[in-house]
Amino acid sequence: MRFGVFDDTSCAMSALIFKIALIGAAGIGAQWLAWSLRIPAIALLLIAGFFLGPATGLLDPQQDFGEVYRPMIALAVAIILFEGGLTLNFKEIRETSTGVRRIIVTGGPLVWLMSALAAHYAAGLSWPVALVLGAILVVTGPTVIMPLLRSARLGARPASLLRWEAIVNDPIGALFAVIAFEIYLVIHGSHDALSLIGSLALGAVVAVVGGYVAARALGGAFIRGMVPEFLKSPVVLASVLLVYALSDMVLEESGLLTVTVMGITLANLRLASLTEMRRFKETVTVLLVSGLFILLTASLDLQALYDLGWQAALFVFLILFVVRPLALFIATIGTGLSIQERTLVAWIAPRGIVAVAVSGLFASALMDLGVEDANRMLALTFAVVASTIVLHGFSLAPLAGFLDLKSAAKPGILIVGGSPWSHALAAKLQQAEIPTLIADSNWNHIRDARLQDLPVYYGEVLADAAHHTIEFNRFTHLIAATDNDAYNSLICSEFGPEMGRGNVYQTGKVREDSERNSLAITVGGRPLFKPERDHSELQRQLQAGWVFQATKLSDAFSFDDYLEAQGEDTALLFWKKENGDFVFQQ
Repeated sequence: MRFGVFDDTSCAMSALIFKIALIGAAGIGAQWLAWSLRIPAIALLLIAGFFLGPATGLLDPQQDFGEVYRPMIALAVAIILFEGGLTLNFKEIRETSTGVRRIIVTGGPLVWLMSALAAHYAAGLSWPVALVLGAILVVTGPTVIMPLLRSARLGARPASLLRWEAIVNDPIGALFAVIAFEIYLVIHGSHDALSLIGSLALGAVVAVVGGYVAARALGGAFIRGMVPEFLKSPVVLASVLLVYALSDMVLEESGLLTVTVMGITLANLRLASLTEMRRFKETVTVLLVSGLFILLTASLDLQALYDLGWQAALFVFLILFVVRPLALFIATIGTGLSIQERTLVAWIAPRGIVAVAVSGLFASALMDLGVEDANRMLALTFAVVASTIVLHGFSLAPLAGFLDLKSAAKPGILIVGGSPWSHALAAKLQQAEIPTLIADSNWNHIRDARLQDLPVYYGEVLADAAHHTIEFNRFTHLIAATDNDAYNSLICSEFGPEMGRGNVYQTGKVREDSERNSLAITVGGRPLFKPERDHSELQRQLQAGWVFQATKLSDAFSFDDYLEAQGEDTALLFWKKENGDFVFQQ
């Protein structure tokens, strides 16, 4: 018997498994470090990919993954665009529909035209390559925009504009590139003009109708109970991949439009299980975005970048500071957007995975047809992607603050449940200049709050209408303080994934005197007080003369001094740091 015998195949497989694990660890590690440092994750993902690829040679994606590399990238991009479509609800676009429509219908072609001119005259590319590259640069990737919006805390209108443009423009930019490529084939006699028009029309119809029909079919199957809950997310994922592949067989790159339409349609079907599916897709998307950015950066050819020279710098400058701002300012004339919103949208346009992936696809196709300078297209695209990620990623939050387009300058607290205790807490928070909102579906519960000029929301906070009325990104913490402990737990369970499990609190829980009435420990939020105090106990204490107090700490009167000065009856709620963060006492 022999031990420790390995052939070349097993060694190669082990090496590939190690590289896949390395990509996953580096991607999630970069995401976590970016969250800790509060910087755009994409910047760290680019650094990680550069280190693992060109810098050390640990990764060579095209060689490591061989023929499956590009199909793998294409399927991952399809999932990312579908997940982005799931976030687009037509209700949120009521105020910005004109702006979004003009940005896509007018701004997209303008960016294509001016980018192609810059590519030809500034970068020195031939017209076929310049036209394809100009089309590709229409996209503003959701893989970059979505993480930036989460950290920038924009107001509802500018956030809606950037999100809708990023998700809808991605497949449109890819289709523009297809049109430019097919026109080149027609000019050189490879394709017939009439067949080109027919294939483009057929592909567009199949993409839009196919995505809509697929989404409606899935929605109907879910509503009729034909798919069990535990299979809904896997069924949707498999359907996305299948629909993408079928659409791409009709017209190359039309699958991106198909899955985007499919995601938007599903998002507006009012499915009860949509929230769970969206969270599952968000988790998958984080993994895919992390891995894809590392793969694409690792596959970068440094020599191709070096060969670009000063022309690349001029081209990137024109794209960032001339093409995009000029096109968007023209497109948004008469849309009702403020000059601040137009300025922000005109500047913020980070490119991402879709631009690099589509650029690589068409660069290979053009090189196969003998277009000599096609190999420069991928390097130029990557230069634009890296520049926009760094400049736009780090400037979005400061620029939004300068233009007064942030939803709130300070983190706030959302209180669910109107009562005298909630009103007293909200009044004290208002005095401390902490943004707050009391939400309740019972008009009588918020009547006194309205008389005190406290911000209130009348309606069910879990309803779809609330998500399009309340700017939830204004609030970093939530307190569920109704007289129904089970409802408090439901509220905290619903908002926990959005705000963070450590940032949702509730007043009391169902007592564990009886296992029949106790809730699972995984349900609900953290107790607001220890020992726990339920709704009725807090109301009794308020009637007995308890009041909310705010004490300012200093070097002369520290937190420890405050604790020593308080009596045993004091219930400490939270303390606020100098940077505005809250630390609730547990």
